[in-house]
Amino acid sequence: MALIKADGLTLENRLAGISLTLEPGEMLAVIGPNGAGKSSLLQSLAGLLPAQGSVLLADTPLHSLTPIARARQIGFLPQFCDSAWALSVEDIVSLGRLPWRDRSELAIQNAMRETGIEAMAQKNINHLSGGEQARVWLSRVLAGTPDILLADEPIASLDLYYQARIMDTLRRYASEKRGVILAIHDLALAARYCDRFCLLRQGRIHAFGSRETVLTEAALSEAFGVPIHVDLAHTPPIILSA
Repeated sequence: MALIKADGLTLENRLAGISLTLEPGEMLAVIGPNGAGKSSLLQSLAGLLPAQGSVLLADTPLHSLTPIARARQIGFLPQFCDSAWALSVEDIVSLGRLPWRDRSELAIQNAMRETGIEAMAQKNINHLSGGEQARVWLSRVLAGTPDILLADEPIASLDLYYQARIMDTLRRYASEKRGVILAIHDLALAARYCDRFCLLRQGRIHAFGSRETVLTEAALSEAFGVPIHVDLAHTPPIILSA
């Protein structure tokens, strides 16, 4: 049974009839140019935007769940996060346990270890670099151990080492019979780590499916509006715009 099944998600001027599924153990990349609807799609799947259509979590309508029940099943990492308070890194991560109404030290420590922030646990979140903060906010979501993790550009502010490390983390997380949907601009990393791809263009699905189905020169070039060269035979894959 699919972890998520979305049918006909429509949001004025943002999304038009988006239908997709996320299977257990799967990592699904949402790709496309700026303004294609990637963030709107993730927010709609999380129940944060009032899109028309339906979203099922397993066989349960998303709209029928209480906020707490929804937060236990879906972890959402927005593209931009900020803290209005001078909290420590560990306190920020522990907020991921709020839906469970406990402070599982094991879950908190595991989440910080996955993103490599254990050494900064007692530091003020506002004293960290942008990339360090990004890893803290992802740790907060991981600490909640949701079945479904929705991440909007989780590696955008990271250096090359942590881009690979975080993608490894998300890959492991999905493999534990959970699921990950992430919006991502780095097509080569998406091709290396993800199982299926949802290519958006102007709020519609331009292509959906496997690497071979979606990551074609024709589909990508048309969606992004520039010539794109694709070579999936290499590891990692080579995807370059002209």
